[in-house]
Amino acid sequence: MAKFEIPEKQVREMQQKGLEMLCYFDKFCTEHDLTYFLCGGCCIGTIRNEGFIPWDDDVDVFMPRKDYEQLKKLWKDTPRYSIQYTTKNFLTENQFLTICDNNTTFIKTYQSKLDINHGLPLDVLPLDGCPKGWRRKMQKIWALLYSLYIVGKAPENHSKGIYVLGKIALALVPFKNWRYYVWHFCERKMTQYPIEECEYITELCSGPHNMQNEYPKGVFANAVRHYFEGYLMPVPEDYDTYLKMAFGDYMQLPPVEKRVCHHEYEFMDMKKGYKAYRGIYYCKEKSAK
Repeated sequence: MAKFEIPEKQVREMQQKGLEMLCYFDKFCTEHDLTYFLCGGCCIGTIRNEGFIPWDDDVDVFMPRKDYEQLKKLWKDTPRYSIQYTTKNFLTENQFLTICDNNTTFIKTYQSKLDINHGLPLDVLPLDGCPKGWRRKMQKIWALLYSLYIVGKAPENHSKGIYVLGKIALALVPFKNWRYYVWHFCERKMTQYPIEECEYITELCSGPHNMQNEYPKGVFANAVRHYFEGYLMPVPEDYDTYLKMAFGDYMQLPPVEKRVCHHEYEFMDMKKGYKAYRGIYYCKEKSAK
């Protein structure tokens, strides 16, 4: 079995844990007047299934940049849920923040060498204002540089040329502290356009493909609640335009061979916290020293 093929029973266990985390997150955002929207597979699932797509293995949400930054300031970790994102002295290899369930384990392959929180994550993806003309072109360049230096790895899922250029760019800034200042500068440049002052909204931390999307601002003018696994959860007001722009005919089921989970992982356990597996399934090299 490939490491991204999760048995149906375990997928449902992940979904139940993800739903519990989403309910806590929703309560927190409501109490602090923070706006967010279910996105990606969860948004499709809400509209098409009134719940999780059967093979979906995680929860993803959008958050306007202003609310996203407020979340960082307001969040208080609990024994069960913790916030996690890359800082000057802490590398996650993600471009965005996550909320993690400390009582579970889901060790993604690309993060298995890192001594971080490997609990099941809820991914929080920021939305940013999208300018026009040359400023938009520059925004995408800043976003690509941000992605490269905050992750600290050349992109492997694109062409060989892009991979080589990424390796060269990283070699020019070889030290962690230097890279922090570069990605922090790029982040400021790419996020300098407030949503309120733009006609369009984009997603800059979801990879090179998704950062091309330019959604009419009205799509995310308000959050409207629809049933998701029996709970009313927020989706974009004009979810139809968002989903068609991002996924095409989202009401049409994909081919059977594509109805699989998409995160490659080393190990998972929905009943035990990740710390029990340090040196066994993650940070194995550090444990051996």
